[in-house]
Amino acid sequence: MSNSSSMHEDIEEILISEPVLQARIAALAEAIQEDYAGRQVLLVGILRGAMMFMADLARRLDMPLEMDFMAISSYGSATESSGVVRILKDLDTSIEGRHLLIVEDIIDSGLTLRYLTENLARRNPASISVCALLDKVKAHGDDIIQPQYTGFSIPSRFVVGYGLDYAQKYRNLPYIGVLKPSVYTE
Repeated sequence: MSNSSSMHEDIEEILISEPVLQARIAALAEAIQEDYAGRQVLLVGILRGAMMFMADLARRLDMPLEMDFMAISSYGSATESSGVVRILKDLDTSIEGRHLLIVEDIIDSGLTLRYLTENLARRNPASISVCALLDKVKAHGDDIIQPQYTGFSIPSRFVVGYGLDYAQKYRNLPYIGVLKPSVYTE
């Protein structure tokens, strides 16, 4: 982050505003609630990026649900996926026979999502679905696991805000913004 007093000054462009984000989350919650009618779902949030999204999504779901979290690493502090995926924090809950909804902040290369769904499938859940706030479709093409619920398809640009970070900063921005390249190339 630059030496400026405002994180907003490091943003080149607001890609998705707070009102647009919240409206889309409401629509996603409505679709999820309809699809999971009569079933209890376990939301599996992928830390840290999905934290804001999952909290807002869960508050909009008027249905029985549980929540658990995993921490997966494939980035470090870099702006591109390292291609190596590791579980840093596993689930505390048994998922055998449960309906899982993985809540992900962003699908970039698709490697993390593929690893995660294969890992969880070996634990015998009743079902696994994915809800991703952002999908960089052109970054990964069509050969990855497609999310059942997608907030927004975005261009392959480096975005921060609403849980997404650069070097652990900018997560608390209420919108999705494109970070100025000068911030991460300095």
